[in-house]
Amino acid sequence: MVKWLSASLACLGLSTLTNAQYRNSTQIGSADCPGYRVVSTQNRGNAIYSRLTLRGQPCNQYGKDVKDLILKVSYESSRLQVKISDAEKKHWEVPADFLSPDKKFRTKTPMKHLLEFTYQKNPFSFTVKRKDTGEVIFDTTGHRLVFEDKYLELSSALPENANIYGLGEVVDTFRRNPADTIQAMWARDVADPVRENLYGAHPFYIELRDGKAHGVQILNSHGMDVILANKSVAYKAIGGVLDFSFYPGSDAYEVINQYTATVGRPHQIAYWSLGFHQCRYGYVDIDEVEGLVKNYSLAMIPLETMWTDIEYRDMFKDFTLDPINYPLDRVQKFVSKLHKDGQQYVLIIDPAIVRNESYPAWTEGIKQDVFIKNPDGSTYIGQVWPGYTAFPDWFAPNTERWWTTQIANFVKDVAIDGLWIDMNEPASFCVGSCGSNRTGIPPYPWMDPDYKPDVPQTFPEPPYAIHNAYGNLSMKTVSTEAVHHGGLTEYQVHNLYGHMEAIITRKSLLAIEPKKRPFLLGRSTFAGSGAHEGHWTGDNWSTWEQLKYSISGILSFQMFGIPYAGADICGFNGNTTEELCLRWMQLGAFYPFARNHNGKGNIGQEPYLWESVADASRKALHTRYEILPYIYTQFQHAHELGRPVWRPLAFEFPKDQEMLDNDVQFLVGPGILASPALTEGATTVDAKFPEGIWYDYYTWSAVNGHTKQILAAPLNGHLPLHIRGGHIIPTQEPSSTVSQSRKNPFSLLVALDEQGNAEGELYLDDGQSIEVGKKFSRITYRATSRGILANGHFGYRSGVVLKNITILGIKAQPNQVKVNGHTVSHDQLSYDADKKTLIIAQLNVSMDKPLRVTF
Repeated sequence: MVKWLSASLACLGLSTLTNAQYRNSTQIGSADCPGYRVVSTQNRGNAIYSRLTLRGQPCNQYGKDVKDLILKVSYESSRLQVKISDAEKKHWEVPADFLSPDKKFRTKTPMKHLLEFTYQKNPFSFTVKRKDTGEVIFDTTGHRLVFEDKYLELSSALPENANIYGLGEVVDTFRRNPADTIQAMWARDVADPVRENLYGAHPFYIELRDGKAHGVQILNSHGMDVILANKSVAYKAIGGVLDFSFYPGSDAYEVINQYTATVGRPHQIAYWSLGFHQCRYGYVDIDEVEGLVKNYSLAMIPLETMWTDIEYRDMFKDFTLDPINYPLDRVQKFVSKLHKDGQQYVLIIDPAIVRNESYPAWTEGIKQDVFIKNPDGSTYIGQVWPGYTAFPDWFAPNTERWWTTQIANFVKDVAIDGLWIDMNEPASFCVGSCGSNRTGIPPYPWMDPDYKPDVPQTFPEPPYAIHNAYGNLSMKTVSTEAVHHGGLTEYQVHNLYGHMEAIITRKSLLAIEPKKRPFLLGRSTFAGSGAHEGHWTGDNWSTWEQLKYSISGILSFQMFGIPYAGADICGFNGNTTEELCLRWMQLGAFYPFARNHNGKGNIGQEPYLWESVADASRKALHTRYEILPYIYTQFQHAHELGRPVWRPLAFEFPKDQEMLDNDVQFLVGPGILASPALTEGATTVDAKFPEGIWYDYYTWSAVNGHTKQILAAPLNGHLPLHIRGGHIIPTQEPSSTVSQSRKNPFSLLVALDEQGNAEGELYLDDGQSIEVGKKFSRITYRATSRGILANGHFGYRSGVVLKNITILGIKAQPNQVKVNGHTVSHDQLSYDADKKTLIIAQLNVSMDKPLRVTF
């Protein structure tokens, strides 16, 4: 495919540039632009408005300088907003209704008391600082402000060797290189290269300074570069406005709380989605899919959800089934059996709709005028899997109704449990509107040595070329000249396309089943996408390097407010090995979204194909399903407060210098530390333990923190996990499906800290309803060396019991144990003096009532 891209660019007189070539080019520029001065200021309610005007002759470096600007500064409940826009309002801004702010959110301290905005009048510059410490967190003094019709630039000073996290989507380390990072924001269909722009655009970062955190976001859907270099962060956009939000936080989690309160809280997930998923591009027919589900069962490996890639469709058309390989009656029987067995079925969907007069999605789409247009008003025709295709225009007024109808008609026949949106950057295989004068089904360009793109458009590039790794912005996507409803161009809204599709698809699923939580997974994302969907990190590779990078990728999406995220386990592109797949199954079993997914033409990588991988998978998934109540509770915290499900050690221990760039370990919630083996041939892991006391999840032996340990990690063992002292982990006896597991008894794993205390929480509901009202339970657990107390709201009737309690770090065997006032018999108690562990067994008390245990 790369060869085809190069050839296509050559046909157009274009070329790709490497990042090194970009850095050596004239892109960054240093023209002597005049900047702006403040000419007037007025207060309007909670906002300050200032008018800015050019200080001298325009430099017109990458376009025409805008003479007059409006500065708006407002202190909102979740952020300080600083927006610089053109006075004539000609520049496109992201609509407010594309975000889903939490209107109930209020910081404990008003934003005016947390941050202070000050500015210099001539030349205009501004600073944002913390009021409590006076620390400046954003300072444009001495940096250029350029505001042109097709180029905006603003920079801020950074400390030496700044600790910056975020700025995605990208395959890179979690902590970004503060001296040499050029992150382009241009959604791109590409197979997970390192340090290049990928599927989504998230120009948001968190910075840690001296143990405190703050966040900075720019809201702009145009292409842009965010550059970390020379002790500064520079924003260079090819249009739009400079709409900054500053989040004072205090710690990183409060920053994410404030950020998601602004752009949209993560959606409330369905409980079943936390089970294990299996997919492959290349399951040729329903027989193979049925056999795979059976093989999982025979291997006694849990399988919650079966997925099918594009081969289920008739000639790859959305909303169809291949009548030969996936006949309707067979698929219906298969899905019915899955549901009977407590399992689910998810199908892929692409935005591209094939041009075919016998295809209802096309004919109805044309009739309702829902597709993106060429500049001359004709329908834009690209090329995707089914051939020459049109692309839904999510701005068009009829698109939502049309899209909902297509999905509703399909799910009447096939009772799927969710949708997986792919290719929504949007991806197109040809250059420009290439099928306007062509018919039939074309060969894929990378398979046709004589391919020459039909180019009815000129593909003008903006004067400032962002560091899009394909070079020209129209490559492998819809042309920047394509037109959306209202005269908007793809140039303006490209980075929003996948986000817009997620919004409308979620609405469609809710229209079909209003009371059920939709399941939606998407590839191209933007600020606030987590309110509508989860995300997988795209077409990764079966390599040890990508195994490691999967951790930082998932940690970044926790920051972006998309906690339901995962990478293709064992890798999508290329052939895995037995050892790599084993290690990936061990790690992937703890991804928030855990799915084994493979590419067409590669060797099989279902975990039961190797006995060693099957054994490792059974062990790892046993632990995942065991801690599902704890994980589900973390997702509820994410839904309510944006709290990450996976937590980077840098955010949890920001004052510990050794944790600031640690992206090979992570926390599941606040209480479970994972230390995976990530290199070929490894049988041990060099693990760093932060402050505190940590208990081995499997053996309960204790490790005192602020230390390094070499942990055993044999191939036939477990991924090393440790429970953090001070935390209580609710667990449940695992079964092969989530629905079966939810019926099993609970246990509590109580890990006392050095002072003999611990606490935890459990959230329970039916796991699928949109509105739970008071039909949920939120149980708070508190433990000391003298007992355990469980209290809270008990609105959900689980009907299950608490069977066992294990207490780690209890220094002496209690003389007597009482549960709800009743003495526990000695044969129910077991104390290990060496490990300082007490087990209280066979309690069988209700989970739906308060609990009191005394020693």
